[in-house]
Amino acid sequence: MELLKVEDIHTYYGSIHALQGISLRVMEGEIVTLIGSNGAGKTTTLNTISGILKPRKGAVYFQGERIDPLRPHQIVAKGVCQSPEGRKIFTRLTVQENLEMGAFIRTDSEGIRQDLDRVYQLFPRLRERRRQVAGTLSGGEQQMLAIGRALMSRPKLLLLDEPSMGLAPVLVETIFDIISDINRQGNPILLVEQNALMAFLIAHRGYVIQSGRIVLEDSVENLQENEMVRKLYLGEEIET
Repeated sequence: MELLKVEDIHTYYGSIHALQGISLRVMEGEIVTLIGSNGAGKTTTLNTISGILKPRKGAVYFQGERIDPLRPHQIVAKGVCQSPEGRKIFTRLTVQENLEMGAFIRTDSEGIRQDLDRVYQLFPRLRERRRQVAGTLSGGEQQMLAIGRALMSRPKLLLLDEPSMGLAPVLVETIFDIISDINRQGNPILLVEQNALMAFLIAHRGYVIQSGRIVLEDSVENLQENEMVRKLYLGEEIET
């Protein structure tokens, strides 16, 4: 069943035509990855879906309802939540206060408590540091906190923007294992990631974006066999 449909989106920064007809979809239960180089339009795509940016043309549908005219907090209330690039945690608040901020649109106290327990089960390190000021956490712990905060809104679709950025390889593996766990627990995910090798290990389908356009769409298995993907995003030397 189709959960998210992005249809012919054109997004601008002033006169700069950043997204030039982006279309993609996410089905129930999937991890879909969007890969591309710096400046290709990955974050702009997520920000357009989440309402931070407004497209001049095209539409975004979630569960069959058009959401691009809505404000970001209204889109969160519909069930779409983003863990942003660079984490953007509240550095002066504690870990638990950051997580509670993720539930700011909710009023179900018992459900919030249950989701807080769920986040602490996914990220035991956050439980250990729940009273610690978030700005003193390591980079990996801050990334865990950013994802946990997004989960506190109880999303029906989780948008993850560069979760591996700036992390040591061992922490990258930990984060991606947890992303897989989140998906197995029922959360569909749209994953923006420069580390295509790691993204392909957990995703079901993928899109390749270049200069604001989708140039490839396929299963992860087929993308891994694509010569351009292997050369540009997997770092392989292709014999000619």
